[in-house]
Amino acid sequence: MDTATAPAALTWDAPTLAEALQLADAASTVREAAAALRQRFAPLRVVVVDAFDMRGESPAIAGTRRALFFGSSDGHCWQVTQDPAQVSGLFVVDR
Repeated sequence: MDTATAPAALTWDAPTLAEALQLADAASTVREAAAALRQRFAPLRVVVVDAFDMRGESPAIAGTRRALFFGSSDGHCWQVTQDPAQVSGLFVVDR
């Protein structure tokens, strides 16, 4: 995809992250949370992950029902990142 047609990168500042968490926490299920995040932050990738698989990782933000983790990708492999500038997706888990 050339840069002229690439979607603008999101700025993951505190208000944007809080909005994402509010959407995730308000959903009835983790899958509904992911759907709401995909709709609001399209074309961002949003992946539902089991909380056990995220053990030892620090969430970008955690609410009462869900936690969100920043994900970065080299186009093939995914990893958790703490760097908002590297975010290419969100991992969402039930708490």
